[in-house]
Amino acid sequence: MTAVTAGGAVAGPDGGLRCPWGLATEEYVAYHDEEWGRPVHGDDALYERLCLEAFQSGLSWLTILRRREGFRTAFDGFKIASVAAFTDADAERLLADPGIIRNRAKIAATLANARTLADWQAGELDALIWSYAPDPATRPAPRTISDVPAVTPESVALSKALKKRGIRFVGPTTAYALMQACGLVDDHLVECVVRGGAS
Repeated sequence: MTAVTAGGAVAGPDGGLRCPWGLATEEYVAYHDEEWGRPVHGDDALYERLCLEAFQSGLSWLTILRRREGFRTAFDGFKIASVAAFTDADAERLLADPGIIRNRAKIAATLANARTLADWQAGELDALIWSYAPDPATRPAPRTISDVPAVTPESVALSKALKKRGIRFVGPTTAYALMQACGLVDDHLVECVVRGGAS
């Protein structure tokens, strides 16, 4: 049985306190401890996270984690220049690929977003996304999962900015999940052993 502290963190098998969701499965433990909340930079890397967050919409993140290598193979490592050159035949191939989520609208958005981003300057996506990172000093560390928002003013603004530039399938909730995943915010609970190491 795991112990839950007053702050909402949960003691794992090693005794370290973690965000409760981070202990649900082995995949979540690794993702929570090694990736979530750590800064991600680079246009291709951010494009990958943007795409995966969009594919996750309406599904569990575990579904995406378990198919991530399939996604990377199907979308040529999420290299923007490569995906921007995908054809209608590639779109049909993706719709038949059991290694990914075969959602026509999400696949179409992934390809359209790559074509849009291919026209941007190198580093432009990185700069745009990171310009919406809030000042950490203005955000108290969450004590419980209920203290973690689904949407923030910054994620609403980021969503609007991306949409204005032609990026599809990135609402405020998806934008905030992207901000969490890529380290623009540190939403590890205050007692989580990973908090602070993620920044």
